[in-house]
Amino acid sequence: MSTKDVGQTAVVLFDGVCLLCQGAVKWIIRLDPDAYFRFASLQSDAGRELLQQYGGTADGPMNTMFLLEQGTLHSRSTAALRIAKRLKFPWPLLYAFIIVPHGLRDAVYRLVANNRYRWFGQSDACMLPTQEIKGRFIDL
Repeated sequence: MSTKDVGQTAVVLFDGVCLLCQGAVKWIIRLDPDAYFRFASLQSDAGRELLQQYGGTADGPMNTMFLLEQGTLHSRSTAALRIAKRLKFPWPLLYAFIIVPHGLRDAVYRLVANNRYRWFGQSDACMLPTQEIKGRFIDL
């Protein structure tokens, strides 16, 4: 899938060397039987192109996940909650936290994001998808 074919799917832009982020992508795929979500690492040309096209920035450390959905770019806790809303039950229940002010939600998100390499580690290279899930990634 190329960046021109985004259409009716949602795209998760993630830090491809972060082990927490890689695990989150695998978890989303497992709980997304309708294959609504597509993926691109922030280190990839496709990820950078989409981020720039929709007004996001990944300057400096890539400490946020983005969700591009229906032409809108969401980040941090809002992206995470909107993803949870589309997954298999019981995960959509987490969307109730959207009523919490985003400043408070994002403070918790930033705490995890700023410590994710220390707590979960990082790889030397971006995640390489298996043959079964390769079609879920943009521009591979």
